[in-house]
Amino acid sequence: MARPAKSGPGQRAALRHDADALGHALPALLIEARRVAQSVMHGVHGRRQPGPGEEFWQYRAYAQGDSAAEIDWRKSARAERVLVRENEWMAANTLWLWVQTDEGMSYHSHLAPVSKAHRAALIALALATLATRAGERICAIGAPHRPDHTARAVENLAAWIDPQDPARRDNLPPAAQLPRFSTCVLIGDLFAPPQALEERIRQLAARGARGHLLQVVDPAEETFPFTGRTIFEDFASSDSLTLGKAEELRAAYQERLTAHRDHLKTLARRLNWTFQVHRTDSPPQAALLALHARIGGQARASVAMGGTS
Repeated sequence: MARPAKSGPGQRAALRHDADALGHALPALLIEARRVAQSVMHGVHGRRQPGPGEEFWQYRAYAQGDSAAEIDWRKSARAERVLVRENEWMAANTLWLWVQTDEGMSYHSHLAPVSKAHRAALIALALATLATRAGERICAIGAPHRPDHTARAVENLAAWIDPQDPARRDNLPPAAQLPRFSTCVLIGDLFAPPQALEERIRQLAARGARGHLLQVVDPAEETFPFTGRTIFEDFASSDSLTLGKAEELRAAYQERLTAHRDHLKTLARRLNWTFQVHRTDSPPQAALLALHARIGGQARASVAMGGTS
């Protein structure tokens, strides 16, 4: 889905500047995320589980940071690669996070204080902070890091979702298979082609993973306030469209946005996932609290409840 761009020259330069600024601001972003997490701690109870359990779940490839004691040397010798033995509790109590990092996430209209990229990263890091404080393991989907419940895991997440990294301009979550009973959260504008996005989401849900979709949008992407001569650019290509009367496109644009969102709501309902919308002109605490409540089971997976926060 094409996104409305700010009118006037220098749009792409401004987007690059926003992305660079967010990348350089990661330490400050972590501090802000901890502050947001702290503001919603009252009334939130952790789900700390004792011990790693003893029931075997799966083997996985050795990753940096794994303990040598967790390596199954006999299995590794047969497979001719180093494998780590994972138990059921370790797999089932991990919160897997994905944050969209394509160029379109850098969009920031005059109606909002921050870009979508900044807000998505902030909510993800604040949610990860809450989870680790409750003893939960967290990890980014597709990242090479091992799931962990320490502050280091949150720092790894912050580095992984850095929009300054040109190797990861993702508008789709990775094609990954999550351990059964996992919980995953996908955060972004979710404006990827509907069928491609649905395919990836179904892959993540295939083994019974619970999921939550948080669509982060700029208010201009909902209200379409543009009038008069306006230049619209597709962030995924060099294509642009100049309209003399942008307001004439408003009805068609909003109809398409509604259809796309209805598709996501229906998909979430069928998978028993949740869906909610967050606008960047709203405080992040409301979205974080609602999302954390859904993950903790304090609110049931009801797409009908997933209104704009």
